[in-house]
Amino acid sequence: MRLKFSKMQGIGNDFVVFDAINQQVKLTHAQYRRIADRHFGVGCDQILLVESPPEFGVDFRYRIFNADGSEVEQCGNGARCFARFVRDKQLTDKDRIVVSTKSGVIVLELTENGQVSVNMGLPHFAPADIPLSLVGKSAQQSARHYTVLVDGESLQIGAVSMGNPHAVLLVDDIDRAPVNTLGKKLESHDFFPERANVGFMQIVSENKIKLRVYERGVGETLACGTGACAAVVVGGIWGKLASKVEVVLPGGKLCVDWPGEGRPVMMTGPAAFVFDGEITL
Repeated sequence: MRLKFSKMQGIGNDFVVFDAINQQVKLTHAQYRRIADRHFGVGCDQILLVESPPEFGVDFRYRIFNADGSEVEQCGNGARCFARFVRDKQLTDKDRIVVSTKSGVIVLELTENGQVSVNMGLPHFAPADIPLSLVGKSAQQSARHYTVLVDGESLQIGAVSMGNPHAVLLVDDIDRAPVNTLGKKLESHDFFPERANVGFMQIVSENKIKLRVYERGVGETLACGTGACAAVVVGGIWGKLASKVEVVLPGGKLCVDWPGEGRPVMMTGPAAFVFDGEITL
């Protein structure tokens, strides 16, 4: 099987994108892992599939697979690359693109300055929606902070779903944060039955944060769009951030706008084409 693909990136978060409308793309978990392998494959954080719309009123279906082959619900940086891909490949001429994902419908908008804005929908705080492993009354009520025990140490975290589960920790120095060690432990902690993306957030001001994210099924990446949204949402409910925040990630900057509970999260940032190629599987 020989497949055409495009390599794309959103502030360093890199993707292999397949047009699954004009070619048949049916891959196994092992094949996804091979594609993502940076030594024996193309190399990427995630693989994106562009598929035909599954329902009326939707332009495309958007599927996301992690480097470990697992399918996930949402990816913000991938969504921006998705929008750029379908326009560059002339799969649509729209500037406003409605896309179906595993976690629901999102709206992508291409702006005149080359940026892409994504309506990421409402954040979800209920423990069952994230989900979290809680029992009794605590399983029914959301909280601003949760206490998680890791190696005998009690950690205070925020938790939210942006279509996928996120944990957010506040740190004093982002450069010294134990992202790869603590991030790995929290990602697969029993507190998160479907695992979690783990964000380490340093607050610079109410309008600016620094962030590093250990992504579920991937490890630390240069950027995470849903992680940026989750950090701003958690910082907002903690009363530490304004509604519009610049998020500085290792790969670049995103703008996240969240007016408050009951309102959707808007994320804006760049998406770039890297190269086209073909791979035999």
